[in-house]
Amino acid sequence: MSSTTTSPISYTVEDGVAAIRLDRPATSNALDREMKVALLEALTAAGTDTAVRAVTITAAGKHFCVGQDLAEHVEGLRADPAHAMDTVREHYNPIVLALNAIEVPVVVGITGACVGAGLGLALAGDIRVAGQRAKFGTAFTGIGLASDSGLSTTLTALVGPSRATGLFLLGGTFDATTAEAWGLVHRVVADEEVAEQTAALAAQLANGPTAAFRAVKDLIAVNAGAALADVLDREAVAQERLGASADHSAAVEAFLAKEKPVFVGH
Repeated sequence: MSSTTTSPISYTVEDGVAAIRLDRPATSNALDREMKVALLEALTAAGTDTAVRAVTITAAGKHFCVGQDLAEHVEGLRADPAHAMDTVREHYNPIVLALNAIEVPVVVGITGACVGAGLGLALAGDIRVAGQRAKFGTAFTGIGLASDSGLSTTLTALVGPSRATGLFLLGGTFDATTAEAWGLVHRVVADEEVAEQTAALAAQLANGPTAAFRAVKDLIAVNAGAALADVLDREAVAQERLGASADHSAAVEAFLAKEKPVFVGH
């Protein structure tokens, strides 16, 4: 096991799972500069560590993340309004790109408020577990902004252009049951079970066919909106590569022997 704690982000690696936790509970995990820098460091570490086969993102306290720390933002507006939004290119874009570059499964555990850039962070993961009392919202237009953190793409891809437009323009929040019905979260559990369920899913994935998971994530990302012929070709290339893998051979042999396969990740 390896671990580091860079307040306000904690980062540990154990049994192939990198656990990232937002750790500013007193501010509902609002994202200030220090937190954004630490989060990028943790995501980069998880994405470059070959021992990592799954990643979790959770949060300390009652709320997952309420987005940008507005107290810090107001200070920036007062001091230098022309550069107050530099954080989008300097912090938010690199964070989402680093998260998107992680080739192994990313499981996000959500309790309480998950709004603004917090929602963008959650939707950039692969699988989301939400507590029953979780609340989601875009929040941006309520303070006269559009969106960042890739939310205009990820939210639209999940719920469709019409619903996404309504969520941005009308604002408001929606609950975990609605989020599950819309396909934004994969599982709704009791709030006190979110961390445990998130860790369990990550452990399951960390023991799975990592090479196949990488290929699935890559195909989904690359083939979005692509021509069918290109999709079929990329799938064929992936299947040919994975068909020669140790995991595939072992899994087929285990199936024929009526045994449970053991995946080694390649």
